[in-house]
Amino acid sequence: MSYREPDLTKIRTVPVANRSNKVDPGLLAYPPANDRSFRTFLDSLPDVLAARDLRTTANAVAGAARDGRGVVLLLGGHVIKVGLGPLVADWIRRGVVTHVAMNGAAAIHDFELAAFGGTSEDVAAGLGDGTFGMAEETGREMNAAISAAARDNRGMGEGLAMHLGALKDRPGDDASVLLACLRHDVPVTVHTAVGAEIIHQHPTADGAAMGATSHRDFLRLAGSLPDLDHGGVVMNWGSAVIMPEVFLKALTIARNLGGGKPTHFLAADFDMQRHYRPRMNIVQRPTMAGGTGIQLTGHHELMIPMLYWAVLEQLAE
Repeated sequence: MSYREPDLTKIRTVPVANRSNKVDPGLLAYPPANDRSFRTFLDSLPDVLAARDLRTTANAVAGAARDGRGVVLLLGGHVIKVGLGPLVADWIRRGVVTHVAMNGAAAIHDFELAAFGGTSEDVAAGLGDGTFGMAEETGREMNAAISAAARDNRGMGEGLAMHLGALKDRPGDDASVLLACLRHDVPVTVHTAVGAEIIHQHPTADGAAMGATSHRDFLRLAGSLPDLDHGGVVMNWGSAVIMPEVFLKALTIARNLGGGKPTHFLAADFDMQRHYRPRMNIVQRPTMAGGTGIQLTGHHELMIPMLYWAVLEQLAE
């Protein structure tokens, strides 16, 4: 066999002083001294990768809120299940969020928390005997609200929020995103997938009402998106399929009617693992005409509170 080896004595090297470095002392993390505030914690994070992206997103949200640009939240059910509804509701009260779009699971968890004080059943236990998703009050109340919204030419989100607002007893009142939107006149839309939500199993389910109200909400989401142009923010929190698909089509409508706008906004995806549709339909494709795309991966119950506090710090300044 004939083997060949390079002669390393002939290697050409370069001075380290002439090399361009990606990391320097100014980017490194540092331990706090006596000041243990969240602001100091945030400033102490290294200025690289996800920590930089978190700061960039917080700055963009705070900037959009100051400048009156759109901040659109696309919510999956897990975000509500792990207890983050109160943070979203607080952003709504502060005027940060301009539109909340939920998938059906997020709406159900939010409705149950507000109306009954609890949500998120044991699926495996209920699946065995066919009782999974069969809570009488959830199906009856939510389907009644959707049917009433269809009769009144309202959207599903508006109908569910109004139904909650009319209840005398709401154990989870302060935790509800739907109620916060109702009280602060922020559009809230629900984007259902027929057969994917537990209320579709109930005898009171009305497919025509679901279709009419959810389609109206699709149009309402498209109507809010022009506010993203040049300085707005759209964030997908925990929806792997429904909200990325709905957002892309709603954005197409907005750009079709708006001469190619909105563009030059920040689009961020927050989830526990990376999925194809959020990456393509939220982060990459919508920002090709100008803007910033960010994908932050981590547990919702850790990442989103950090973003929430970081935005409040920026607004306080």
